[in-house]
Amino acid sequence: MFRYITDLLNGNIFKSLILFAIPLFISNIFQQLYNTVDIMVVGNYLGDESLAAIGASAVVYELLVGFALGIGSGMSIVVARNFGSKDEDALKRSVAGSLVAGVFITIGTMIIAQLVLKPLLILLKTPDNILEEAYSYIWVIAIFVGITFTYNLCAGLLRAIGDSLTPLVFLIISSVLNIVLDILFITRFHMGVRGAAIATIISQGVSAILCIIYIFKKCHILIPEKRHFAFNKELYGELLGQGLSMGFMGSIVTLGSVILQSAINELGYLTIAGHVAARKINSFSMMPIPTMVFALSTFVSQNKGADNGYRIRQGVRYANIMAIVWTGIIAVILFFFAPSFVKLLSGSSEAVVIENGANYLRFNSPFYAILGVLLNMRFALQGLGKKMLPLVSSIVELVGKTIFALLVIPAIGYLGVIICEPIIWIIMCVQLVYSFYSNPYIKEHKYIVNYEIERS
Repeated sequence: MFRYITDLLNGNIFKSLILFAIPLFISNIFQQLYNTVDIMVVGNYLGDESLAAIGASAVVYELLVGFALGIGSGMSIVVARNFGSKDEDALKRSVAGSLVAGVFITIGTMIIAQLVLKPLLILLKTPDNILEEAYSYIWVIAIFVGITFTYNLCAGLLRAIGDSLTPLVFLIISSVLNIVLDILFITRFHMGVRGAAIATIISQGVSAILCIIYIFKKCHILIPEKRHFAFNKELYGELLGQGLSMGFMGSIVTLGSVILQSAINELGYLTIAGHVAARKINSFSMMPIPTMVFALSTFVSQNKGADNGYRIRQGVRYANIMAIVWTGIIAVILFFFAPSFVKLLSGSSEAVVIENGANYLRFNSPFYAILGVLLNMRFALQGLGKKMLPLVSSIVELVGKTIFALLVIPAIGYLGVIICEPIIWIIMCVQLVYSFYSNPYIKEHKYIVNYEIERS
């Protein structure tokens, strides 16, 4: 199989980021298709109540998947840093440590999830008429969270060495499989929303297996030997620190969304249905932004290992410019076409569903630029090895969403949901921009110190 490896350590910075990000962007599209196909098939074949059931459990789904993605991405940062320093022995030890730590974290996550899922849905004030459906969907996702983690770790390891294409190929295969299984399980086998969850897990399992086979056949640099599994306190501390900080960062952000969802759930199932459709369109609309964020994370990690501080500064600058440009494009599109998109995705003709979803998209989209800058700063800091500063921004978001859920939304209704995140993004962005540019390593490498970098 052809190997697509992007050199993030040398040459033109903008070109390197774009080449590495293109497969990530396409991967994100297909990753979103997993849950989006569930929503479309359920909304069109099972109706508004079943769609609301998936919507009510969506934040719990994001909590589980976000934690697994964060753990895998965090540990792959250490791998990327060792790759950048060209220390193959340290790289293999970090892979071995990631596997060991990942097993224990996954088992713990699965056990805790099974204990808290239904109480959490009840705490979120999920309407009684959709509670059992919501639980049946998220239970399947939670019990097989190890499959989600395995794919994300394997994909993260491949990206850490500059290969962003291979995970995409396997994800496309599994996404097509997911569409087929969704339609089969729901429309032919009449398995309801649980059928959508089972289709998702089977498809993710296929992509994980394909990644593992590929690593064993083509990427021997990622295969540790027995001696690499020897316990190293400093290494495991770094892996767990990076993995858990990114995992908890994602979980804290999602926990804020969970608290926000509890306030949304009190507004009725039609509001829930409109919001879940808008959130999914929102995810697609801002997709280039998190794509560049993940590319930047690997870029910063590798260049930190190679001590290329100026490349890091320039990489962040280019990522911020791209976030701003994309925001201008998508904000115009959503201003005109948001109602049509909400109606298409939800399959609903209810005016409340379409109007609320469209208003949410029209107001939020101009603030994608602020979100892009704050995410670039957050993941760049993570790539530099700074674990606490990005976590602080997540706590700010949690506190902000809690205030909105308890005070603002009960007072002004869905308008509070619409204005919530842009206000919080602005506050977070200020803290993260200051934290990044006041970092001693970044200040030290403000000017060009290498001819090849200057030429690039």
